[in-house]
Amino acid sequence: MPPNNSNAAEDELPTEELLGLVPRGVNLEDYLTVTDVHLFKEKWDSNKIDHHTDKYDNNKLIVRRGQSFYVQIDFNRPYDPRKDLFRVEYVIGRYPQENKGTYIAVPIVSRLQSGKWGAEVIMNEDRSVRLSIQPSAECIVGKFRMYVAVWTPYGVLRTRRNPETDTYILFNPWCEEDAVYLDDEKEREEYVLNDIGVIFYGDFNDIKNRSWSYGQFEDGILDACLYVMDKAQMDLSGRGNPIKVSRVGSAMINAKDDQGVIVGSWDNVYAYGVPPSAWTGSVDILLEYRSSENPVQYGQCWVFAGVFNTFLRCLGIPARVITNYFSAHDNDANLQLDIFLEEDGNVSSKLTKDSVWNYHCWNEAWMTRPDLPVGFGGWQAVDSTPQENSDGMYRCGPASVQAIKHGHVCFQFDAPFVFAEVNSDLIYITAKKDGTHVVQSVDTTHIGKLIVTKQIGGDGIQDITDTYKFQEGQEEERLALETALMYGARKDIKTEGVVRSRSNVDMDFQVETAVLGKDFKVTITFQNNSPNHYNITAYLSGNITFYTGVSKTEFKNETFDVALEPFSYAILCGQSSYSAANITDLRKQVFGAEVFQQTVKQKEVLVRAGEYMGQLLEQAFLHFFVTARINESKDILAKQKSTVLLIPKVIIKVRGAAMVGSDMVVTVEFTNPLKETLQNVWIYLDGPGLLKPKRKMFRNPTLIKASTTVEVWVSVSTGLSVKTRQHLELLRTVDVRLKGIMSTGPLFKFPSMSWRHFHYPILTPVLPTGLGTTKHEDTQNQVVAGRVMVQMLELETSEIHSNSTVQWEEVCRPWVSGPRKLIASMTSDSLRHVYGELDLEIQRRPSA
Repeated sequence: MPPNNSNAAEDELPTEELLGLVPRGVNLEDYLTVTDVHLFKEKWDSNKIDHHTDKYDNNKLIVRRGQSFYVQIDFNRPYDPRKDLFRVEYVIGRYPQENKGTYIAVPIVSRLQSGKWGAEVIMNEDRSVRLSIQPSAECIVGKFRMYVAVWTPYGVLRTRRNPETDTYILFNPWCEEDAVYLDDEKEREEYVLNDIGVIFYGDFNDIKNRSWSYGQFEDGILDACLYVMDKAQMDLSGRGNPIKVSRVGSAMINAKDDQGVIVGSWDNVYAYGVPPSAWTGSVDILLEYRSSENPVQYGQCWVFAGVFNTFLRCLGIPARVITNYFSAHDNDANLQLDIFLEEDGNVSSKLTKDSVWNYHCWNEAWMTRPDLPVGFGGWQAVDSTPQENSDGMYRCGPASVQAIKHGHVCFQFDAPFVFAEVNSDLIYITAKKDGTHVVQSVDTTHIGKLIVTKQIGGDGIQDITDTYKFQEGQEEERLALETALMYGARKDIKTEGVVRSRSNVDMDFQVETAVLGKDFKVTITFQNNSPNHYNITAYLSGNITFYTGVSKTEFKNETFDVALEPFSYAILCGQSSYSAANITDLRKQVFGAEVFQQTVKQKEVLVRAGEYMGQLLEQAFLHFFVTARINESKDILAKQKSTVLLIPKVIIKVRGAAMVGSDMVVTVEFTNPLKETLQNVWIYLDGPGLLKPKRKMFRNPTLIKASTTVEVWVSVSTGLSVKTRQHLELLRTVDVRLKGIMSTGPLFKFPSMSWRHFHYPILTPVLPTGLGTTKHEDTQNQVVAGRVMVQMLELETSEIHSNSTVQWEEVCRPWVSGPRKLIASMTSDSLRHVYGELDLEIQRRPSA
């Protein structure tokens, strides 16, 4: 039997399956014949309300497995159960087999049994029979074709294929027999039915958040999610298992090796797609992927997590987005993050392969784990960001969060990698010129500093760090690490007995709150805790970094010397009960503030806006690394911190009645606060239940002078193509008007959805003349094209000048009542991650 791995593919079942020749004079239509089938599939019908599927913008019947629904069948005459025999059949895929669960012949039973397929007659009146049909709680999740088969003495008569009776069956968190059963109604409301979420990002010391439209109920999204599994060629028989579904989804949401949904990009070059920060939700991404059947450009971790959350919730698996601050990427699987320093204290980029992400987003999916020992079900970590290969594909999970907390990394899938992300040690190692390594310090608390998700029923932050790890410093936390090491993770460099003794000098630094486009200060503090005099040589390095912790370029470096006066602890030796704060106060009291100031030295370093503005990346992350060498003791001190620049916001306003079916005007405003002009400006607007996702480019006319020449080929049949990539980059962002040739409007326009294609249609199929036109025979398309040397162009460039405000108005008509959100983002070549949102309460339309 060929593989049955496509929900969309189908073969029709025969309408007649006869046992032999039908005797002359016998008319099969005299037997029980189906005349109509009613599925009660409107939003207000009990089938959708009871199954919590009334929010889906889909006119087909959508039900959840393990729970009964109603179907009414009309016959040509009254049904007599003593002599008439019929059954309902559900089929999925091209090669249905009963033993694979892809062909289900639903038996007529006297009473439904929990968790099993069955159909019970609950009404038999006149020519109609109403059935209560219950799918198995382990049923395949997907789109089924429905038939009604009637038995006669001469064989089976079956209804014809009717797309109107197609039925979607989903996972059911409300059913105790389902593997995704969740017993808390508030959690089901949040993790299955909520179509608007909050994703946290930024820095541990400067946590930011943005709303995300999951849109799992929007038109076309359910089919798009089923298509994702088809694209993965996932066997239909495995689509009832949430472990397999989430693992396939983890691989398919990224396009690293399987033509999945989103292309990841971390190089700050987004010429042929949408910058990751511009997306406001999952709907545009999934619909474009379904329609184009090609990966969508571009995404980063929070985009992968947002789309994966939509995929899981749409299919009925409870899911949430998780953010881990100071998330480790352990490249060598030794459960520690190794930062190698050169002897002068600088970080060795050659030896340092591990990285610490300022934050990282992944998902958790709720399910039982019958493949693991009892106690490891519940929340499972699943990550679709392509980081490491797992079983031949870029994916991660599902890994039991409970197993990660206790260090049981032997359980599948990918538990060691997730454990390292949240609970590995940060090791600073000096690589000496003689080849030896000396561990300078071990930071056991830096990684997995804070793990959060959106709180239930609100937009606030919920700390879930204790679900992944025991409190830092507790014996259980160290025991979990030792357990993880015992289960086979190697540890290349031993830290026990190698760490140098604590230095007599403490070093720390603070970064002043930094506003985009403004100067700010970095203050480094040294404190001498000994009676010795020390001279220190320190080095500050400021880097533009990706949020993954990878440095793009160094924008600031400064070396300075500090002399520290001695300080004696002699008088404080017996004060063992004092805290660090008490000791500091005592120093001031005993020695006086002036002497105390001599033990503490501060150095201020000014960072000017001009040093970083021209090189900023997607999220305006700056990373500072300070290293210091104590010349007398040769001790190395090292500290690193990141900061996120404060970025302006998009303002959203509305006017008009916030009511279902009533027009409401949405106004989006953005003011450019920078001293430079923003180029290639797009604003994106989304509002689940309020309006469909929209985008708009903001334009200002500019004249390119005669010295600028662009060569294009204009073809009547294929449109326009450009000669070089540089020309594509120029033309991609503009509408070109040929001065003096065409006064009726643009010669061509570029589509707003995608920049993949290199040929664009012209609006008027007339070749321009008079500018050095030459003819050219296109051997591929067999058409005559004209080459135009365009020397004078009026361009409408997308830009916003300094201190200028742009405004965009859209009329929307809400169709969903209750709490809703409008979400907007602005993106440009030099400024991204600019967001705005507005909470709304949409009223129901009063009844007449």
